[in-house]
Amino acid sequence: MKKILVVDDERHIVRLIQVNLERQGYNVVTAHDGKEALEKVASEKPDLVVLDVMMPYMDGFEVLRNLRRNPETAELPVIMLTAKAQDQDVFRGWQEGVDMYLTKPFNPQELITFVKRIFRSRDMGEDGEGRYEL
Repeated sequence: MKKILVVDDERHIVRLIQVNLERQGYNVVTAHDGKEALEKVASEKPDLVVLDVMMPYMDGFEVLRNLRRNPETAELPVIMLTAKAQDQDVFRGWQEGVDMYLTKPFNPQELITFVKRIFRSRDMGEDGEGRYEL
C-alpha cells in the first residue's frame, strides 16, 4: 500500500485530504508544519507528499528545497497544494521541482487524479514496461 504524507497547517484540510485518500486505499500520515514534515519524511518514508506552501516555521518551498537537496528524497514526488495561485508562485514551485501544483479551493477528486497519475508514471519504465520492486 502506498504511503502519502499530507502537510498543511489547516487541520480541516488535512482531514479532508486524509479521508479521501484513505477511501482510495492509501496509507496517510500527516504533519502540520514544515519542520514536522521533514521529520515525518525521514521517519515514515512516504511514497508521495502533498504539501501546503504557507505554513508556520518553514514554508512549503523551503521543505521542497530540503527534499530536493537530499539524495534520499530528491526524487520523492511532491504535489503542492496552496492558496497562492499567482503566476510567480506557481512558477517558483515548478522551479523548485514540484511534480504537480493544485490551488485551493480544490476538488478532492482532482487531487486523487493527480496522485494516481504520479504513481502510474513512477511505476512505469522508460519503455512503458512496468518496473518491479524486490
